[in-house]
Amino acid sequence: MIEQIKMNLQNPRELEKLYRNNKLQFKKTFDQLFPEIQDNQSAQFWNERLNFDHTGITWGTPKELYWVLALSFIAGLIARIPLLFDLDENYFYPRNLAFIVFPAMMIYFARKESLNIKKSIFIGLLLVISVIYINILPINSASDTLVLACIHLPIFTWGILGFTFTGNEFGILSRRIDFLRFNGDLLIMTTVLLIAGGVLSAVTVGLFELINLNIEEFYFANVAIWGAAAAPVVGTYLVRTNPQLVKNVSPVIARVFTPLVLVMIITYLIAIIYTGKDPYNDREFLLIFNLLLIGVMAIILFSISETSINTGNKLNNWLLLVLSLTTIVLNGIALSAILFRISEWGITPNRIAVLASNMLIIINLTLVAFGLFKSIKNPQALLSVENIIARFLPIYWIWIVIVVFVFPVLFGFA
Repeated sequence: MIEQIKMNLQNPRELEKLYRNNKLQFKKTFDQLFPEIQDNQSAQFWNERLNFDHTGITWGTPKELYWVLALSFIAGLIARIPLLFDLDENYFYPRNLAFIVFPAMMIYFARKESLNIKKSIFIGLLLVISVIYINILPINSASDTLVLACIHLPIFTWGILGFTFTGNEFGILSRRIDFLRFNGDLLIMTTVLLIAGGVLSAVTVGLFELINLNIEEFYFANVAIWGAAAAPVVGTYLVRTNPQLVKNVSPVIARVFTPLVLVMIITYLIAIIYTGKDPYNDREFLLIFNLLLIGVMAIILFSISETSINTGNKLNNWLLLVLSLTTIVLNGIALSAILFRISEWGITPNRIAVLASNMLIIINLTLVAFGLFKSIKNPQALLSVENIIARFLPIYWIWIVIVVFVFPVLFGFA
């Protein structure tokens, strides 16, 4: 894109087209290039446009705000289905948790990205099939494949959200990284909204208790559940219309948590050796071990996607490299423990699911670590690490599809 920007400095139409095709990548490239072209009047205009310090909050057009309110209402309505139709909450929520928020966010992005009719229909069909499928699976609390399907279905639906987010540019790798960054920003914004909502709820219930009115049950059934369901939708709207709200927070969190997580992982490994914990024979410990691994992997991916916006920090690259290598060691332990359990006690849906997931993670981490190693000498190489992450996202999603839709049938719903 650097050469395209240079070639079209005197061609406003082409520059605008480049910008609209991929705003984040354009800004990133332009900021790197600007010191070289800062004497150009067109470049000065674009620099002011891209880096104007907009500190106010934009609420968008009334029409867009009405859309968000309507989608928030729908999300809250879905969350209240068990209360409206007297359904078993233990049946409904594990199977349908993903459908409370993600569909509303998909509608928002489909409209925002002007998604074409064919893709919109395809996404709609995927959602309808998923809803029907997960709700007709046999009721069996002892079924491993049902539990696996319920756990992995939100990730499957999150993948569909990513497809919607990228609009008609799913093949562009930088758009997939934009989706990861959006998730980091959304997590921060939604957490802030939920904390504020929690404080408001506590104050409201407390004030009514002072006048001897107990509204706790009514409030949480009719107000709090609606607010919790609406928070990610409202958070999405605020992040997309006001990127300046969290654009400086996410990189700071990524940089602060990278060394902290690294220290925690190293300490944890030492503690495992000291306490003599055995992941080979302790099933619960192995489960927690794998959850920790997935969490650390997510932090690494998020940190890289945020760090690459401002390349050149070698210390941070070193920390990410060491964290990746340490996580590979963790993954190796988990992988060997799973293989041991399969060799000793045979194949089960859980063991196959965890084995394949760990294999995908260790391959991805190895490629990421290699890219990070190259970035120590050449900070710009960190951008290629982004591409490694972006290319792997569909592979994870395909595996999730297999776990959700193939495993229950393959293992006879056991």
